[in-house]
Amino acid sequence: MHEFFIDFFNKIGENPNREGLKNTPSRVMKSWDKLYSGYNKDPKEVLKNTFSEHICDEMIVLKDIEFYSMCEHHILPFFGTISFGYIPNNKIIGISKLVEVVDIFARRLQIQENLTTQIADTFMNELKPKGVMVVTEATHLCMIIQGVENKNAKLITSAVRGIFKEDARSRNEFMTHIK
Repeated sequence: MHEFFIDFFNKIGENPNREGLKNTPSRVMKSWDKLYSGYNKDPKEVLKNTFSEHICDEMIVLKDIEFYSMCEHHILPFFGTISFGYIPNNKIIGISKLVEVVDIFARRLQIQENLTTQIADTFMNELKPKGVMVVTEATHLCMIIQGVENKNAKLITSAVRGIFKEDARSRNEFMTHIK
């Protein structure tokens, strides 16, 4: 059994040799492959697959993208939805690729503020749209099961780039779409 898990079980007062815990270290290590799979993927590679034929120059919005991430401060889950909008500039991306990029960043140790800005900045830098807006709403287990133990609090973060930052009408249109 991995030394880390023996120390952990002993620290919390558990018997590391108990039958129910015998395979726990290998199950946890296997789960980490999925939970932290974002480190093995490059969002820039995902965003290389664009379309430049029949491009619209109107707002494209994908809302309520589910995500699951791990707080880098407590190694506890936080989860919720991300709504994403952009105004193309000569190229668009398939909607499944939007979800892939969210998943890549979410499957890393994170704080919500960085998750939101990483998504917006990557899209701005790689696709060069006229603007990007990302709104993330999440529940943090560190708030629910420890510390202040507030069960209803949700953190909302946003990142506003390009035309969304400059034009209140575009921001308002996006917010209307995601409500």
